[in-house]
Amino acid sequence: MPFLDRFGGTDDEPVSGVRKDAGMNRASLDKQPADVARMFDDVAKRYDLTNDVLSLGQDRRWRKVVLASVDPQPGETVLDIAAGTGTSSLPFQNRGAHVVPADFSLGMLRQGVRTYPGLAFAAADAMRLPFADAVFDAVTMSFGLRNVSDPVVALGEFLRVTKPGGRLVVCEFSMPTNPVFRKVYSEYLMQALPKIARRVGSNAESYVYLAESIQSWPDQGGLAGLLQDAGWSSVEWRNSSGGIVAMHRGHKAP
Repeated sequence: MPFLDRFGGTDDEPVSGVRKDAGMNRASLDKQPADVARMFDDVAKRYDLTNDVLSLGQDRRWRKVVLASVDPQPGETVLDIAAGTGTSSLPFQNRGAHVVPADFSLGMLRQGVRTYPGLAFAAADAMRLPFADAVFDAVTMSFGLRNVSDPVVALGEFLRVTKPGGRLVVCEFSMPTNPVFRKVYSEYLMQALPKIARRVGSNAESYVYLAESIQSWPDQGGLAGLLQDAGWSSVEWRNSSGGIVAMHRGHKAP
């Protein structure tokens, strides 16, 4: 079934291919792995609640779209990298897949083990995955790639551990397609987001970094180009929530 059909719904924009003229601006922030891990350790306890509040509940919808895109089959093995507390991983297990929730934040993993003791959590760095070659039917990463210091290296690692013919789904913040909405969204990120994070009890400074990382991240075509650079084929994306988020998908050659 085509990628578009599996998503369903009518409010999202059509799937697009790679724009050859797309800008390839890379995130300019200096993302040191240890610093990023500590940041997520600090917010782990209230991370899921904060995300739900800041996204106005849209994070639950995005997880459903990721699930539809990965389309896990019973018995398949799925790597959910940057899984955090495992909230994004549980739907794959509920579909009958063997899911490995992996993250390099030990604070997130500890919280995940307490919340979802039935999931097989693993500590893993996206740029140096502790898995053998060609062991996963699918790899997925939601809202984590922009925190990696070298996304192309990470995408190459995802390719290495994926079986021939397997697929990758990356859910990441992107560029709103409407210019007026884009301006409103930018103001929300830089002004309202840290204030809301402080009110729900999370580290507001961490969410300033997250807002800046979103603004510095490549747009839809730019990220598609990174997937191609890493060796993924048949790369395509679909916008969600007006382009706030984009779902990118690629395949590993058989």
